[in-house]
Amino acid sequence: MAESTATEAHFDDEAYRGRFDPQLWLRLSRHAAPFRRPIVALCLCGVLMAAVDTALPLVTASLIDAAIAGADGATIASHAAVYLALVVVLCAIVFGFINLAGAVATGIEYDLREKGFRHLQSLSFSYFDKRPVGWIVTRLTSDINKIAQQVPWLFLDLVWGPAFILLLSGAMFALSPKLAIWVVAVLPALVLITAFFQSRLLRSQREVRKTNSRLTAAFSECLMGVRTTKSLTRERENLHEFQELSSTMHHHSLRNALQSAVYLPLVTFMGGLAVGLALWRGAEIMALPSDDGVLDTGLTPGELVAFMQFAGMLALPIQDLAMHFTRLQSAQASAERLQSMLDAAPEVRETPAALDAIAAQQSRIAAGETHPNEPIDGGDAVIDTLTFENISFWYVEGEPVLRDLSLNVRAGQTVAFVGPTGGGKSTTVSLAARFYEPCEGRIAVNGVDYRDRSLAWLQSQLGVVLQTPHLFNDTVRENIRYGRLDASQDEIVAAAELAGAHAFITSLEHGYDTVVGEAGGNLSTGQRQLVSLARAVLADPQIVIMDEATSSVDTETERVIQSAIERVLDGRIAFVIAHRLSTIRRADLICVIEAGRIVERGSHDELMARHGAYFQLYTKQFVSDAGG
Repeated sequence: MAESTATEAHFDDEAYRGRFDPQLWLRLSRHAAPFRRPIVALCLCGVLMAAVDTALPLVTASLIDAAIAGADGATIASHAAVYLALVVVLCAIVFGFINLAGAVATGIEYDLREKGFRHLQSLSFSYFDKRPVGWIVTRLTSDINKIAQQVPWLFLDLVWGPAFILLLSGAMFALSPKLAIWVVAVLPALVLITAFFQSRLLRSQREVRKTNSRLTAAFSECLMGVRTTKSLTRERENLHEFQELSSTMHHHSLRNALQSAVYLPLVTFMGGLAVGLALWRGAEIMALPSDDGVLDTGLTPGELVAFMQFAGMLALPIQDLAMHFTRLQSAQASAERLQSMLDAAPEVRETPAALDAIAAQQSRIAAGETHPNEPIDGGDAVIDTLTFENISFWYVEGEPVLRDLSLNVRAGQTVAFVGPTGGGKSTTVSLAARFYEPCEGRIAVNGVDYRDRSLAWLQSQLGVVLQTPHLFNDTVRENIRYGRLDASQDEIVAAAELAGAHAFITSLEHGYDTVVGEAGGNLSTGQRQLVSLARAVLADPQIVIMDEATSSVDTETERVIQSAIERVLDGRIAFVIAHRLSTIRRADLICVIEAGRIVERGSHDELMARHGAYFQLYTKQFVSDAGG
């Protein structure tokens, strides 16, 4: 937990630290393009609402002046009817923009989540190696929600606010330029106040989002490791670490809330000050009426009332824009985090040569010159050889994991990798699967650099069985056909039989329709391994990777799995990483990897006869097992 949160802090400390970035919001607003019609309608609502809000005081003024002038009842009623009609229109506009904003917000949220999830699936393993699960989950949940809720109101306020201010200012200057100048005099102060609070609000909100992400990571890690926590009675330490994060979250949230609590009232105060100035100057001028009864302000009583309403309403769009600007500042931290994820480029991706080959193949398929089932890059369909040519690799520059490794593997050959932990065994098979790519040297498929072949094609030829296989919370059938959704029941059963899983599956209460539970928790470790093996078999891969596939099961289950593995590997290129060396005695080639180099290679008998590194590993394990 402590390591995860440290990693989280590292990534959040690398976040953007600039001021409010309109370009960032412009980029994110492109996700609103599919909803441009409701957005245009939303903006139209903003303009109409500003016009109606401005018209209402003018109708009120005419009503007051008509009453003072002793107008008849019909005239008064007509003014009242106009006022009532404007109120009804205003209610309809409010109803409309609330519905439109809701539709746009939910649509953008859906679109961002779909794009974010799709992009995550395109990223390389290295992206997930370096980032905690909670760090990623927060971006797809709370960050996207925060952004989506801001976008429609941003469009509305960017239209309504300026339009309302312009209409109000125009109406006030039309009624009395002298009084209008006193009202608009407060606007420069509002700009200065906003500039002062801008960076502070943004900085504190970034801290809130950073800590929230770390909290999510802590939640996720604690829930996934609950068995380890309880077995080591570490509840108290976990609680202490979580309380530290929670206290940090409280501190930054309180600070952000305090800044907002000061900023918004200041804006409201400045709006009230504008009204006060208008009232003060208006009262002074009204104290000096002219002989004809018209005030020196040049306003009728009704117009003066309207002017005061305009001055009071001028604070509303300013306050509303300030409030949404504060929220936008808050959401920018989320926007930065999400955009950084969407901008992340996969380290392993199709090369220009592969893309050209794929395009040419698609053209041939469209012209009917080749079959759609041919490799999508137009290369050989059958993998005859997989060759490592002077491979070097590092995760961190200057810290090589593999050094000048060379190896040639033929179809039907099983290669086993053994050696000490951290020697480079798993990295070697990850490079073979192109989960990563060599930093130096090349890996060739049938003599062609595999970077010039389609990545999707190569990885569709893989069958991977891990030490701890991951099963999804679904039926046994759905887990087996996860990689081939078009597989028939007969094909699923055939794969299960080949993998040695059919017997135990049929003994389950619901057979192939048995739900395996979260992460396969309703099955034993050996049963999960057999289902995973059946899943790999059903995909009919040309390359099979077995990573410690029998290290977590008992001896009897190991024999069942080992027998199934031997059937599965027949005729395929196979890479096997094994802790129990007895399981790889029949491998065609055994490579001992130490410190990133192959220090020995050969069959079991050849290596035992040399009395080298493999002999030492094997005899040491044999003696240990015998002693146990």
